[in-house]
Amino acid sequence: MIPIAAGDGFSGWHALNDTVMGGRSQGACRIGPTGLVFEGTLIAEGGGFISCRSPLFSPPLDLSSCSGLELELVGDGRRFKLAVACADGFGGLTNLIPGGLRWVVEFGTANSGMTLVRIPFADLTASVRAKPVGLPVRFDASRITRLQLLHSRFADDGGLNAGFRAGPIHLELHAIRGYP
Repeated sequence: MIPIAAGDGFSGWHALNDTVMGGRSQGACRIGPTGLVFEGTLIAEGGGFISCRSPLFSPPLDLSSCSGLELELVGDGRRFKLAVACADGFGGLTNLIPGGLRWVVEFGTANSGMTLVRIPFADLTASVRAKPVGLPVRFDASRITRLQLLHSRFADDGGLNAGFRAGPIHLELHAIRGYP
């Protein structure tokens, strides 16, 4: 296992909500006794997402020896998306895409208590603003520049997230690590 963040190791993580596109959802990150705590209120109209994301990793994380990411979290039965940004091999051209290219996957959480989720890198799909893209790019686990956890009204296939719930939200992210 390669630890990425746990406990107070989530320093620098911050909220990015739908207000960046005219929405009205509010969410904030803070370090709690067990890790990252993300709380807020989701408003579906005008946007419909809240998220917490890591600072930029510089140098990028090299998880090429890993098969995927493992998350320990308390998510109250909601469906979330993990979005992973990578430095690309096209001279940064994918960074010019409005909204940026992200590698995403959707996952569920238990209704109560801790959920342990394993996300194989092979399950990540290229996406721009919640829409899958068919660009000729490949995921590079040796150049991960940012991680983001979202609760959005949109699923990773661009359709509606059946597990989306507007209103108050509470998420606890206890750990993220790469697994072999």
